[in-house]
Amino acid sequence: MKKLIIASTSTVHGGNYLDYLLPTLEQHFKNCKEILFIPYARPGGISHDEYTAKVSEAFTSINKSVIGLHKFENPADAVQKAQGIFTGGGNTFLLVSQLYENKVMSVLKEVLNNGTPYLGTSAGSNITGINMQTTNDMPIVYPPSFETLGIIPFNLNPHYLDPDTNSKHMGETRETRIKEFHAFNAIPVLGLREGSWLEVNNEKIVLKGPLTARLFLPNRNAEELAPDTDLTFLGTLKI
Repeated sequence: MKKLIIASTSTVHGGNYLDYLLPTLEQHFKNCKEILFIPYARPGGISHDEYTAKVSEAFTSINKSVIGLHKFENPADAVQKAQGIFTGGGNTFLLVSQLYENKVMSVLKEVLNNGTPYLGTSAGSNITGINMQTTNDMPIVYPPSFETLGIIPFNLNPHYLDPDTNSKHMGETRETRIKEFHAFNAIPVLGLREGSWLEVNNEKIVLKGPLTARLFLPNRNAEELAPDTDLTFLGTLKI
């Protein structure tokens, strides 16, 4: 029985860390006293301790304690025993590399499939897809594989941005880059805008938040999906 919150971002414009999600997280983690935090993505290169302290401060407001996975001698065992798990944003290449290096990827997939409540933001959301190849991040390290958890049957592009018609930037848009991905891959990609998230309950996947999301399929026009759209069909879609 999967139970996941998969968010585009940890912080919406003008808000504090996780503020916009806290009412949802209070319910999501209602049976958890302690959250195991995976700090491997290290946004801006901050330390694991600094990152965990930031997360702990946010979760204090819903009466949850937080401990960082880096504190454990056996990370895989800590994941196996966790009441609830949060993987934060940062660099997806670094996150995936560390998950493999610490032998956490497979056990994380196992516990999430078995119902351990999970929150992912940004890079921590990227890893719930089939692979990490639609991330926006720089390849600062080289992971042993781009394959990730496959907890949802498609890929994500968190922080999805629409083209700015007033901009003088002439580089590729997010849509262009996703089309480049689809030239070689037949995996659906969901562009998840800031302030949006997915709620996963077992096999049911629903878009939440105030904004639409943009669905990309190979050789088809992109489609805007309204809030509360059920995305479960992507698990059986023939491409």
